[in-house]
Amino acid sequence: MKKYLIILEKTATGYSAYSPDVEGCIATGDTVEETRQNMQEALQFHLEGLALEGLPIPQAQSKAEFVEV
Repeated sequence: MKKYLIILEKTATGYSAYSPDVEGCIATGDTVEETRQNMQEALQFHLEGLALEGLPIPQAQSKAEFVEV
């Protein structure tokens, strides 16, 4: 099992999420928790699809930090 960083953003209609390490894989939802769950499912589906096609699985490389300004 791999861990991928996801970015959750507030939108005009709810929330959206993406992973900087997995191009083209996104999810949306009405709440943060729903979006997180949808993104987990989207990542699993996306990575399984890549594996079935014999394509490389992206490595989880992104990190996140906060800076104080």
